[in-house]
Amino acid sequence: MPETDGSALVDDLAARIRAKIMSGEIPIGAPLRQADLAAQFGISRTPVREALRQLQTGGLIEVVPNRGAVVRVPVPWEVREAYEVRAELESLAAKRAVDRLDDATIAELRAVNTAMYERSVALAAGAAPEHDGTANDQFHGLIYEASANTRLTRMLGEINDAFPRNVSALVLRDSARHREENFREHEALLEAFAAGDGVLAADLMRQHVLRAGEHLAHWYERRSSTVFTG
Repeated sequence: MPETDGSALVDDLAARIRAKIMSGEIPIGAPLRQADLAAQFGISRTPVREALRQLQTGGLIEVVPNRGAVVRVPVPWEVREAYEVRAELESLAAKRAVDRLDDATIAELRAVNTAMYERSVALAAGAAPEHDGTANDQFHGLIYEASANTRLTRMLGEINDAFPRNVSALVLRDSARHREENFREHEALLEAFAAGDGVLAADLMRQHVLRAGEHLAHWYERRSSTVFTG
C-alpha cells in the first residue's frame, strides 16, 4: 500500500476508534487490544498500532504497565482547566446568540432540554439504555450555531472533543441533584434568551459551564480510584 494511502488508513482508523471512545462504546479504562481491533476492522495490526500511537499522542489513551493500551481517565485538574476556558468561550457564544436566536430555535432548545431531563431520569431508573450525551451536545451546539462565529465554534468543539461525550450523561444519571440543577440552569438561560438579555445570558452560561466542570471533575476523581482496581 502506498505511504499516502497508509497514512489515510491510519487517520481514518484513529478517527473511528476515537468515535467509539467519545460515544462511550469503548468506555474509559477499557483495554484496547491490537488483535481485537484488527479483527473488528478487518485489517492488519500495523495500522492499528499506528492509530493507537496517534491517539496516545493526543492524550485520549495511555499505556498502563501490565495492561497495555487503555482509554485514559482524565485527571480532575485537566477537566477544571478545560472547563474554565470553555466557560468563557460559551459565555461569549451565549452573548452573541441572544440577538440571533429566533422563537423557533428557542422552542427547539426547550424541547431538547426537556427530552434530556426525561431521558436522564429514565436512565437513572434503569428504564432507558445508556446513551452518548448527544442531547446536551445538541443543546449547546444550537447556541454555538446561533453565535455565528466559526472560529469560536471550532475552539469549543476542540475542548469538548478532549473528553468522552457520554460521561456528561453518566454524571446526570448518577446525581439527582445535578439533573435538577442542569435542567433549571438551562431553563434560566432560555429565559434570558427570550428576554434578549445578553449580559445575563453570558453570566448564566459561564456559571453553568463552571458548575458542570466541577461535577465532571468529581466524577472522574471517583472513577479514577476504581477503574483500574481488580
